[in-house]
Amino acid sequence: MAKSPEVDAWMADYDNPMKPVVEAIRELVLAQEPRASEVIKWQAPTFTYKGNIASFFPKSKKHASLMFHKGAEIPDKFPHLGGDGKEARTFKVESLADLDDKATELVAIFTAWCDMKDRG
Repeated sequence: MAKSPEVDAWMADYDNPMKPVVEAIRELVLAQEPRASEVIKWQAPTFTYKGNIASFFPKSKKHASLMFHKGAEIPDKFPHLGGDGKEARTFKVESLADLDDKATELVAIFTAWCDMKDRG
């Protein structure tokens, strides 16, 4: 999926030490899961596919944080998808090197979500 001009504009104004990590996550997800798209919702980049998947928490300065809105519904277990609330789960990435270590899992989470939505 191509990058959204709306998210490009948001990223151009994003002043945060985690900006390179957020951008790398964005590029990874859009390149590896073609069903995902991106928009700005809740004043943050949000990935969507048949509903909201995950939004960045833009104020985090020590890690890039993705909040999976309905993460509890994602099938399978993913070790870095944290939280035990009724619905939401988070995925945190501390650096570009950390993203390299977690990239396969992050893409698998997005794929699991999209597959689940395709099954209805």
